[in-house]
Amino acid sequence: MSPEAVRANLERIRGEVGSAVTIVAATKYVAPEDMGVLAASGVEVVGENRAQDLEHKHAAYGDAFRWHFIGHLQSNKAKVVNGICELVHSLASATAAQRLTVPALVEVNLSGEASKSGVPPEELPELLAAYGDVRGLMTMPPAASDPEESRPYFRRLRELAEEHGLAELSMGTSQDYRVAVEEGATLIRLGSVLFGP
Repeated sequence: MSPEAVRANLERIRGEVGSAVTIVAATKYVAPEDMGVLAASGVEVVGENRAQDLEHKHAAYGDAFRWHFIGHLQSNKAKVVNGICELVHSLASATAAQRLTVPALVEVNLSGEASKSGVPPEELPELLAAYGDVRGLMTMPPAASDPEESRPYFRRLRELAEEHGLAELSMGTSQDYRVAVEEGATLIRLGSVLFGP
């Protein structure tokens, strides 16, 4: 992974999605020693999946990025996230809401897959009532080979956000971010398309 290659990918994607969409570099598979490459390439926002990795990477590169938490949020990890992140993409329980102090997106499980985190749509109002600083919604559609298969999930998330007066939509990853942006994504979480496989 070279700064030049990442910068070229970042600039190409920024050109595709426009300035209104925040590109969150998903750093789950980026080794701590490679975070400097991202900083050198112009990446501004990083999203980490695990609180332990978040702490470790932030200790080394704290001021280099704006930090988001994009993984499953356990209530016992909220303190770490509160101290580092400007936004959590994955609020999905009232117990986590009780411990969170930073702006959040509620993760909605639109596919009903048991393997996915998030609240079912019918429980969304309850979680919105439980936390006062929800900025929007996030979802992960089922894995699909064709990005178009994700469109109905992205569209439904946008409709839910509109119903509840929420502005931010975190949806779309390396394989389907273009469709997500067409459906109103304001944040996209990108890994391989940014860094290479």
